[in-house]
Amino acid sequence: MADPKQEAIEVIHSWSAPRSLSTSLMYSFSQRDDTEVLDEPLYGTFLRVTGVERPYREDVLSKMECDGNKVVDNIIYGPGKNRYRYCKHIAKQRVPGLPNDLLQKGKHFILIQNPLNILSSFEKVVPPSFLELGLVDLVSIYSELCALGKPPPVIDAADLQQNPEDTLRGLCKDLDIPFHDAMLRWEAGPKPIDGLWAPWWYKSVHNSTHFASPRKYPRPFPFSFYDLLEQSLPFYNLLKHNVRQTSSLLRSPLPVPDLPVPENAKLLAWVGDEIVPRESAKVSVFDSVVQGGDAVWEGLRIYNRKIFKLEEHLDRMFDSAKALAFINVPTRDQIKEAIFRTLNANGMFDNTHIRLTLTRGKKVTSGMSPAFNQYGCTLIVLPEWKPPVYDNESGIKLVTATTRRNSPNNLDSKIHHNNLLNNILAKIEGNNANADDAIMLDKDGYVSETNATNIFLVKKGRVLTPHADYCLPGITRATIMELVVKEKFELVERRISLSEFHSADEVWTTGTMGELSPVVKIDGRIIGDGKVGPVTRRLQNAYKKLTEESGAPIPTNPET
Repeated sequence: MADPKQEAIEVIHSWSAPRSLSTSLMYSFSQRDDTEVLDEPLYGTFLRVTGVERPYREDVLSKMECDGNKVVDNIIYGPGKNRYRYCKHIAKQRVPGLPNDLLQKGKHFILIQNPLNILSSFEKVVPPSFLELGLVDLVSIYSELCALGKPPPVIDAADLQQNPEDTLRGLCKDLDIPFHDAMLRWEAGPKPIDGLWAPWWYKSVHNSTHFASPRKYPRPFPFSFYDLLEQSLPFYNLLKHNVRQTSSLLRSPLPVPDLPVPENAKLLAWVGDEIVPRESAKVSVFDSVVQGGDAVWEGLRIYNRKIFKLEEHLDRMFDSAKALAFINVPTRDQIKEAIFRTLNANGMFDNTHIRLTLTRGKKVTSGMSPAFNQYGCTLIVLPEWKPPVYDNESGIKLVTATTRRNSPNNLDSKIHHNNLLNNILAKIEGNNANADDAIMLDKDGYVSETNATNIFLVKKGRVLTPHADYCLPGITRATIMELVVKEKFELVERRISLSEFHSADEVWTTGTMGELSPVVKIDGRIIGDGKVGPVTRRLQNAYKKLTEESGAPIPTNPET
């Protein structure tokens, strides 16, 4: 007859890689008066099944239960006297053949530690290897628990060191168990709960009485493990992405922001020579775009399975790259294929904007000189679901910035480059004035463009736009100029003063991202009657028709 004091208890599973503060966390849970702890109950099974060598192998095999089924059924999920049973597991010890109950029952969480810190101390007992670290096993356990509908909390050892109370409170909340203050301290020295391997592995934790603050500066990294670090970091980063609290020297106190288009939280981008998920879409810190904004870019828009003005945008990109003396530039066909593959992978065939970037490429060492660029260019295809970014129905408001547009004496705006600080400074002025964008003047005080778009005005039926000497000769600008003539309006391209825009009958801006955007107020002056004018509407309609009828078709696989 079963002991009436023996009742089914709630099992909490901690899964980690070695050297991840897992023993300290086990000591923390052992201080609770409602919890019993088990130190790596699957260790014997792991040694028996894998045959790996350890200094204490025979001792463990002779004294521990090594039958995985019995361990799971009788020890991990057996009856007990406490409310909770805490099981410390090393991920690689979940060997094939264990009962499904191991993951299907109980509460689970993942404890991670940056391999940079693990590898500095791992070698004391076992030479480190990719298999010994077991990070791929940890990712597998996380994925399987998610597939079971039980996504486990993930905590980082760095957070336990940085802020143990908040991290433990958060973990207890996620596990739906009460937090106990006793979890923050324990007595120094060996513990009855220690596994047989403790003399080899637990020396430092035996000297501890709490979660010690992290070292201010790391130990010198053993660079013989550099390749292993590179292999392991992607798996750590996969799990780190799901940490409830991220530890970092430069941690931002800001909450995760909402995206303008939530569907863009999951997208695929082309970087270099491959398609990668959004959070993996990164370039090297040695890339020229990081080192000095040394890159060229284009904005492309997709309408009804076609890319509008693709050839014109590629012409400008190649012209800009040549003006900046880029070498080893991808071919036009290679860039097109990268665009087409990225759009197909995302299923993006309409209402999409692409930021197409070509950097001078990665450098062999940091510095200004293009002589350091010996890897070839870096291509980035970043597609997003993105409707026009301005209010093209009611109109937008502009202010004039004090920041002047670059002169060709300094930096020719006909090069569509990534060094956009001049525009950004003007945009800051616009933001501070609660305007949609800012008008930028040239060195003589004439209107050039806005911080992001070209600009037009209508006066007594004539359409005027500034010369493209101090501004980008935009492709949408050129398209609208063609439509102005086609619609039988008089087109004038000349220097235009700010007062002419203030007193205009109509004003609009043009750009790939925003299309044709009516302007209803500039510097507090109402433009015309403050509504979208007839010439603007007519050209908007003509532009819309053009985008529906023209463009480079996006090739797809034939239906099978």
